Amino acid sequence: MKQQLRPLFDQVVIKELDPDRVRRSGLVLPPGDHEAPPQHGIVLAVGPGLDWWGGVGIKMPVAPGDHVVFPGSAGVWVDIEEERLLVCRVGQLLGVLEELEEPGERRGSDPFTESAGPTAGD
Repeated sequence: MKQQLRPLFDQVVIKELDPDRVRRSGLVLPPGDHEAPPQHGIVLAVGPGLDWWGGVGIKMPVAPGDHVVFPGSAGVWVDIEEERLLVCRVGQLLGVLEELEEPGERRGSDPFTESAGPTAGD
């Protein structure tokens, strides 16, 4: 029987992405005894939040599928269905990674078909 972990309260379940120790500059970060670099993962499941959150209109700030960053010391690691998952409180997350639009790039528009405004002859 296949199992899935359903988080309670303000807990989230995260699948860690492979840590990237090579920076854009080519610098390779060695593993060490010092604090681990922030980890990256994908949110698999989100709890309903705390009881009082609904009364004041607070929603969980993450949703399944979000790419999040968390400290190496966050939460508890569990093995479910031979998969290593992190269960932590939403407050332990450092943030959500979002894709930014490149300058000059507009989604859903083609710069060659749009009018650039009135011309000198107008």
